[in-house]
Amino acid sequence: MGVVSCGTTMLDQGVFENIGAVTWDTTAKTSGFTAVSGNGYFCNTTSSAFTVTLPSSPSAGDIVGIKDYANTADTNNITIGRNGSNIQGQAADFVINTEGRSVVLVYVDGTQGWKVTSSSQATDIVSPQFITATGGTVTCCGDFKIHTFTSPGTFCVSNAGNAEGSNSVSYMVVAGGGGGGGGEGVADPTAVTGGGGGAGGYREGKASTDCYTASPLNAPDGLPVSVQGYPITVGGGGSAGTSSPREGANGSASIFSSITSAGGGGTPGITGGTGGSGGGVRGACSAGNVGAGNTPPVSPPQGNPGGILTVTSSPYGAAGGGGATAAGGTNGPGGAAGTGGNGATTSISGSPTAYAGGGGGGDGFPGTTSGAGGTGGGGGGAPPYNGSTNTGGGGGGAPASPGTAGSGGSGIVIIRYKFQ
Repeated sequence: MGVVSCGTTMLDQGVFENIGAVTWDTTAKTSGFTAVSGNGYFCNTTSSAFTVTLPSSPSAGDIVGIKDYANTADTNNITIGRNGSNIQGQAADFVINTEGRSVVLVYVDGTQGWKVTSSSQATDIVSPQFITATGGTVTCCGDFKIHTFTSPGTFCVSNAGNAEGSNSVSYMVVAGGGGGGGGEGVADPTAVTGGGGGAGGYREGKASTDCYTASPLNAPDGLPVSVQGYPITVGGGGSAGTSSPREGANGSASIFSSITSAGGGGTPGITGGTGGSGGGVRGACSAGNVGAGNTPPVSPPQGNPGGILTVTSSPYGAAGGGGATAAGGTNGPGGAAGTGGNGATTSISGSPTAYAGGGGGGDGFPGTTSGAGGTGGGGGGAPPYNGSTNTGGGGGGAPASPGTAGSGGSGIVIIRYKFQ
């Protein structure tokens, strides 16, 4: 057992008092524990980070030493738990995050609490800082704030935080869905039926400090932020096709920082439109045409292709639009239409919610089965045709005789981070 003398310190009474010495325990600690005044501890974080909790109800002159035993504190930090007292005048736990660092802390008074003394400096330990921001509709879920943008705005960061608190955000960026294709508008089994609109592109990233249940499309680590304003673009849904013109329009992109989600593919002609997810092929076209999804390509993919036609004989059912996690469905015999591809489910908002479902295809006259919209706001190939607002759902395609299809649902941007 070694001894290190620490000299004296000035207390709030205005006199000098001997603060004694630290007696070092030479058996290294490998997991969290509560320190005892007068002792110094070698902390081995080779396997994992842990917390050293300072004594409760300390008295002036109490002293504790802490040393990084294996030079691993930069990778696996040593947290100093304040246990109700201030450290360096702050009501926050502190962190040793420098390789090989040691600190000796002396309790002075109720205002400053524990102060760093001896040869170590206060800058050897850092206080956790957390992201502070404004913009959108703000809600809380435990230690996390959630900013929801259903229309354009600005995410304004006034404190970028640090690694000991938080310095990256989780995000979900969903673009506007594509519009469904219109029907020919005549009661004729050989008439054209409308393909379902593709879902808006879906992109999600989960910060390492976050704890919600993400979708399978989650990109790890989220996005680091800095002190600045981040303009938010929320894409609108594509307009619906009618009996003339029958083409549904692509949705518009949604943007946050470096993340852009492409609008969902509409139904521009004999093929489905390309986009975040592709639009479904309209009935009465050739088999094999496809509206490509994940366009432009990103990883993880932001969407899937629209459905193709496997039946090209009268009555003509149309294919469904692609969704975030599944391609659009193909048509079937007897005028049956394809379903919209399913969207992705995430709890980034605080509760499980699905987004970016593809629109269902329109069924052929006299019609047997219309295409259901994909989970996540996709419109059906029967009323209601429209993709749901702020889901990025594709619009449903119209059957032959009604003519008018559904418009795509508008997009949404959600940003989430640890704030305390």
